[in-house]
Formats: sequence, structure tokens, C-alpha cells
Amino acid sequence: MVPYPSWLNAGDNAWQLTAATLVGLMSIPALAVLYGGLVQRKWAMNTMMMVFCTFCLTLITWVLWAFKMGFGTPLVHTFLGDPRTILGHAAEQGQGSIPLLDGLMPGFRFPESSLAYFQFVFAAITPILFIGSVIGRMSFKAWLVFVPAWITFVYAVNAFLLWGGGYWAGKGALDFSGGYVIHLAAGVSGFTAAAVVGPRLRRDRERAIPNNLLFVAVGAGILWLGWNGFNGGDPYFASQDAAAAVLNTNLATAVAMMTWILMDMWFSAEKKPTFLGGVNGMICGLVGITPAAGYVNGLGAIAIGVIDSAIVWVAWYYLPRYVWPFTKVDDALGVVYTHGIAGLFGGLMVGLLADPKMIEYIGLGKTASVSGAGLFYGHPKQLLTQFLAALTIIVWDAAVTFAILMVIKHVLRMRLRLPDEVLEIGDVAVHGEEAYPSDELVSVRAASAADDAAPRDGKVPEKAAARRDDASPRLRRACQGRATAARSAHRTGRGCGAARVSGRGRPPPATRSRAPRTPWRR
Repeated sequence: MVPYPSWLNAGDNAWQLTAATLVGLMSIPALAVLYGGLVQRKWAMNTMMMVFCTFCLTLITWVLWAFKMGFGTPLVHTFLGDPRTILGHAAEQGQGSIPLLDGLMPGFRFPESSLAYFQFVFAAITPILFIGSVIGRMSFKAWLVFVPAWITFVYAVNAFLLWGGGYWAGKGALDFSGGYVIHLAAGVSGFTAAAVVGPRLRRDRERAIPNNLLFVAVGAGILWLGWNGFNGGDPYFASQDAAAAVLNTNLATAVAMMTWILMDMWFSAEKKPTFLGGVNGMICGLVGITPAAGYVNGLGAIAIGVIDSAIVWVAWYYLPRYVWPFTKVDDALGVVYTHGIAGLFGGLMVGLLADPKMIEYIGLGKTASVSGAGLFYGHPKQLLTQFLAALTIIVWDAAVTFAILMVIKHVLRMRLRLPDEVLEIGDVAVHGEEAYPSDELVSVRAASAADDAAPRDGKVPEKAAARRDDASPRLRRACQGRATAARSAHRTGRGCGAARVSGRGRPPPATRSRAPRTPWRR
């Protein structure tokens, strides 16, 4: 009796499952608390709900059809895989494989279920990332429809083209862990969705103050260390290249974070280092090194950290002020900058800095080793290949994201943007709960309790009377006031003191100056 088949290597399988779990932690809880702490307090619960539900919906979609669309046998030439389930015993316990890569890399030493779960957590984090573009106004119901469609028609295509042996993989495009498939896709799709859905309330854009920086710190820390699995797991083996990818990831991130902080100290209007600015730099480093982690050496990792962070810093402060369409689109957390632009330039720098001596898979006999080579190492064509692959992702993702949203809006007749009266209230109006309940901010449940306590036919229900007697006079007044305002807003179509949005994008500079400037204010 043996515990596992001869083709399975316990170390490789254990590392693949560990790496997948680390990547999963980057979504839940890391991005849930990171984004939940960055938004206004009235949107904290909505943000966390969207993150967790996206994780769930992606897994269901992934095992039913999307995994094989990205990593299975071709359905549409080298463009898309054949949609199939992976629910049978053979799919879960058989040896993992990517059919179009057979013979081009070593055979996997873990089961298909390990491969599927590892690739699932990458798929899940992609739409979770661009929640940050549409947070604070996207309809929760529309989002639940959008996610499975986006995974099917956008992410699965990206994955097949670059990772599943599709067209750009065959042309030699290099994307080690998802600079294009994940981060460029998230930036482009998020920006497109933000343009289609429309802006937040003007007042929310002016007062976009994080509600909990400690949550941001916790989420950012988990995100950073989780990236060890993100990049370290992508060679698919517990190999020397996996170790190099982990070291390069941390090195580029440290350099990028300090680059942003120093640029804030030297070039920003306030000349002050900020933690949120440091988090931006950290993310730029993580994203920039992602397509390159196992292809570049340590000097290349440092160069990517400095260059990527500096480019995004300039774009962050310049584009939304002076360049269309960035001046018109309300990308709430700046995903197009820290993921879209950072991922784009990270991928292009692979075309410059990929070192052929950084071996991913060692060749034996007449079989050549697998590595990448950039312009600086005598392979100028690689830069052109990287550019064309990025252009494909940008055009396809923008077009299909737009099409999916139009179908949801015009065919399914679902509202993409929440009504202004709901946006005024936030979590309480959407979910009936709030992250920081207090006597002054009373939830819908408390308002309902006040309504229940109102006499009916001259009688007060016994339980309602007990709740009413226990409540303080100030709490009762707040409950009654919130309930009355909510009913009035529902009848008239206006929120209490609603600030109507006259157009999309950022408010004029004179208006923005009323709020303290922080690096996460878009």
C-alpha cells in the first residue's frame, strides 16, 4: 500500500498547495480589509461583501467550465480552451497537465486538483482587484452577474493566450505570474467599468478619506507576504527558480516602496512621507515584478522596483489632472495606475531585462534549458512581443468588459449604478448592516425596531414595547428620524441632503482642495 502514485512528488505538491493558500489569503482577508479600510466607513461592509462573493462566484465558475477554458484542449484554435467541468474523480486525482504545454516543460508532479486550485486563486483575485475601481456606487446585484461572465469571456481568454499554450505563449511572450493576465487586465477592466458605471457622489469624491489605516496596514502586510506564493508558486515546482522569484519579489517591492516614499518627500506638494503613499509604492513593486520574477536577476529586480514605482508616481499625480480620459473617469482607488500601468511597464521591462542565465527548467542532453532573454541580453524581438501581447490584453479586455456591462444593463435590465439616495446612506441601505454601528449612526434594523414599536390599533406589541423602553431618548429620536428620512427619500427619489452629480470624474481643483489630500484620493 502506498500513499500516492509514483508520478506525485510530495514536496512539489505541498508547495503548490501552500503557494495557492498564500495567494488565496491575498484575497480573503487581505484585500477585504485593505480595501475595506481605504473606503469611507459607510462602504466598508459593501466592499468586504463584494470581495468574499467574488471569491465564491469565481470558484464555482472555475470548476464548472472556466478552468478548462484557460488550461485545457483548444476549442477555438489557439484563442480559447474547451469548457469542461473538473468535478469527476479523474479530474481531481489524476496527474495535472496543460495539454498544449506537454513536452515544452517538465511533467507536473501534483494532481489536477492542485493545479486547478492554484490557478483559481489567481482568477479570483483579478476581479477582486478592480472592485477598487467601482466601489462606492456599483450595484451589488449587477456585480454578482458580472463576475461569472467576466471570468468566462475575459480572464479565461487571457489565461489561455499566455499561460495555457495559446497564441501569445506560442509567440514567446513572457508573463511569469500575471503582470498581463491579472494586473493589466484588472486595470483595464476596472477603468472601463468605472467609465460605464459612472462616478461616485460628488461629496464622496471630495471626502474620500480612509476609515481605518490599521486595517490597511494589516491587509497590505498579508498582501506582501502572500505574494511569495503568487510568484514563488508559478514555476510549478519547489525549485531554484521558485526561490529566486521569491527573493526578487521582496527586493523589488522594498525598493519600490522606498522610491515612492522618497518621491513624496522630494516632489509632492506637501513634501511629507505618508503610509498610504508607501502602500502605493509597495503595490507597484509587487505588480511590476510579477511578470518578471523568475526571468530577471537581482539587479533587474531593483531596476523594476525603481522604474515602475517612479512611473506610476508621476502617472498618479499627473494623468487625472491633465490627460483625457483619466480626467473624466472616477477610478475610486486608482487601480488603473497601481495595477494597470504598473503591470504594463513590468511586462515591457521583461523584454529589456530578462536574463537567459536565470534558468526556469534545466534541459538534459540535447534539450535546451527554458529561460527568457531581453533586449539587453541580445534578444530585441522580445520587447516587441511583450508590447503586442499587452496590446491584445488591453483591447480585448476593454471591449468585452464594456459588452458585458451593456448586456447586463440593456438586456437583463439591471441598474449598474445604485440610486443617489442609496449612495447617500451606503452599507445600511444596501445590506442592512454597518461596520461601525453607534448611537448616532443607527442601522436599518434599529429603524425597523422603532417602526415596530409604533402603536397599532392603540396597542403596542409586548416585545416592541420592551425594546422601546430600554432605548435611550436620543436613540429613539435617531431611529425615528432615520426611518422617516428613508421613507421620504424612497417616495421622492431624493436622498436627505443629496449632492447630485453633474458629470463624471474628479471635481475641479478648487473643490478638491477642501478635503485633506491623501495618496488614495482619486
